[in-house]
Amino acid sequence: MKTTTCSLLIIISLLQLMAPVNMEETLDSVMKKLKEALSRLEHPPSPVTKSLSCTSIKASGTLASCPPGMIATGCSCGFACGSWNVQNETMFHCLCPIIDWTVARCCQLRK
Repeated sequence: MKTTTCSLLIIISLLQLMAPVNMEETLDSVMKKLKEALSRLEHPPSPVTKSLSCTSIKASGTLASCPPGMIATGCSCGFACGSWNVQNETMFHCLCPIIDWTVARCCQLRK
């Protein structure tokens, strides 16, 4: 932020040196616009509030599915299996030969 402010002040100083004396009105309008831009940078408009809602779904065996409307974002497999894949963005499939449980982490972005 400080670098941006310093850069703007340098640019303003250079503009003042380049501008003829009778252009004060134009320079004032440039200064006003720069001040407005700086205030927007310091206080940006708040984004639309959204929340992330997540849950874990545990299932026996090699497959764990997310509820409708949710997307699979993480997986954990029993017997320390670290090999899995995602099917249709909603289901985790553990790929090790012996699996007793699978947990899918499922999330949904809410407005």
